[in-house]
Amino acid sequence: MRFALSPEQLDFGTSVRKLLDAGRTPAAVRNWASGDPRPGRALIGQLAGAGVLGLAIDDELGGVGAEPIDLVVAFVELGRAAAPGPLVETAAAIPALLQALPDKSLAQRWLSGFAEGTALGTIAFASPEQGRVALDADSAEVVLIADGAQVHTAHRTGLVRSIDPARRLFSVAADELVAEGDEVPDAVAVAFDTGALACAAQLLGAGRALLDAATGYAKQRKQFGKPIGEFQAVKQKLADVLIGLDLAEPLLYRAALTMGEATRGRDVSAAVLACGDAAHQAARAALQVHGAIGYTAEYDLSLWLTKVTALRSAWGTPDLHRARIAHALREAVVSQRGTA
Repeated sequence: MRFALSPEQLDFGTSVRKLLDAGRTPAAVRNWASGDPRPGRALIGQLAGAGVLGLAIDDELGGVGAEPIDLVVAFVELGRAAAPGPLVETAAAIPALLQALPDKSLAQRWLSGFAEGTALGTIAFASPEQGRVALDADSAEVVLIADGAQVHTAHRTGLVRSIDPARRLFSVAADELVAEGDEVPDAVAVAFDTGALACAAQLLGAGRALLDAATGYAKQRKQFGKPIGEFQAVKQKLADVLIGLDLAEPLLYRAALTMGEATRGRDVSAAVLACGDAAHQAARAALQVHGAIGYTAEYDLSLWLTKVTALRSAWGTPDLHRARIAHALREAVVSQRGTA
């Protein structure tokens, strides 16, 4: 299996990165956290104009109809920039859900607005661990709850505290029933895995950004008359971070390439775990290299530190993903024994 990106995909990732760099993303993130979504919505509109929000939406619904690997390329850059808003939900999870349902009327009703950036969507996957909590339900035009074999529209009922101020979480309650039946659980599973894949890509991108920040700071911060990056302990720490990110990347690409196969859940969970662990390692190293300045909310490093901490469990806890991998491996062993 080949994991190298094509020249077109590399160029697309570069163009998304330039757009985010030019969009003053840290300022938009801080405004979003304070309850002012206008700069963030303007940035999201630019992303939609570049085709990012329509990657997972079929062309007949106003999207691009791209492959999952293209979605990963975009979300790595979104994570690298710590972009605000319910981007995973709008560009990945809800499009996957609606297009997997047998009734296409909901997809026709909402997805063209998502692709154009004129509407945002968010979704709560009801679970005993998290209840019914949706990201940015105050800014999204479409709020959904996926609960078992049913999908409802929803309204927010209260603000839920998040470690990342830019991730505005809300408890939500069901309104109109918009989908039910035997096909819904499979569609919900596809939506969850698509969202988890995009989240893993965000984590990898955030880890890359943290490594770049730590490396740049280590080159300019001096102790005992020379840059701290020349000390072996700092070099080794940053090298370990790079190795972790480089080892996680192929697992992310594999998950994208197997989204239509039976191993989808296992591969997505492996990607989430690997990217989450690598990003967490990058966050710890970046904080240690920066020292006390890294703790301050005014310093931009904090935007990535809190983002990584929140994203590690946003689409399933590490324990949940380890359990999914263990179950898949156990099923594979049983199946092999049965055919032996």
